[in-house]
Amino acid sequence: MRNFIVMQGQTYEEEKNLGLIWSPQIDQGGTVPHSWKRMTKVKAGDRVFHFVKGDIVAVSDVKSDCRKANKPSLIEGYDRWDDEGYLVPLKYYHLDKPVNIRENFDSILPLLPIKYSAFQNNGKGNQGYLFPCNEELALKLIELISELNIYQIDKDGLEFSAERVDSPIHNELIHLISETESEVKAKIRLGQRQFRQGLLHLWNSQCALCNIKLPDLLRASHSKPWKDSTNEERLDPYNGLLLCCNHDALYDKGYITFDGNGSLYISPLIGDEDYSNYNISSNMKINYYPQNRAYFKWHKKNQFKSS
Repeated sequence: MRNFIVMQGQTYEEEKNLGLIWSPQIDQGGTVPHSWKRMTKVKAGDRVFHFVKGDIVAVSDVKSDCRKANKPSLIEGYDRWDDEGYLVPLKYYHLDKPVNIRENFDSILPLLPIKYSAFQNNGKGNQGYLFPCNEELALKLIELISELNIYQIDKDGLEFSAERVDSPIHNELIHLISETESEVKAKIRLGQRQFRQGLLHLWNSQCALCNIKLPDLLRASHSKPWKDSTNEERLDPYNGLLLCCNHDALYDKGYITFDGNGSLYISPLIGDEDYSNYNISSNMKINYYPQNRAYFKWHKKNQFKSS
């Protein structure tokens, strides 16, 4: 199961009533925008979050694979496009209470990929139609949807209790959200387990920097994060390092990185006087694998806090 975010405007109500999303195949310049081509990747059982005028207003269950189809003649706003396009049939679940992206952007921003993000850094939607939604972002959107539409805080603010359980549509939404959450968590959990096993083998079950061997203190740290990686890269043991909790946090947040020779780079945001506190030094070097180099390069360019 994959997750996507579709950017809709004036076509939302009509597409919802028809139970579909549709995009052209080729733009007026003769090129194929990535957000249209991505329609071909949508399969039955996938999930789509619908973004309209700043809000996630619906979640849908994809009923069958994307297919080539002429534009729906009933939908206004398609007049400027050629007839040939991509169509995905799905079942919409419109939310009683939409999720405003900008109001929740502090928790959403860290989960956005660097490439092909549905949202800009100010919370506005990016130009395009269909965008990927990584598992971590999908879980956050599900959490926000659930808080507004499925659960309410009780009078003491201590527990959550289900509301509107007598509504068939509401029960269907609960089932969809629960099933999506379960599948997404399972995918992440299994992927992380496989990734960790690969790193334990590559790094002899010890921290690549300080040689700590206590299993409970070792973390499987991605060089290219889950949100930015392909499915293959997420499981590639060369896309990461086995690090202790301390060094994992420094690497994950970009306070340390490595060059193509395995030499440690330390962010200038950490003062020399604090190196000993973090058990790091400027002459540290790890015994890297050649396959690490491309991932190290990505991390140094995109994650490292150089200033």
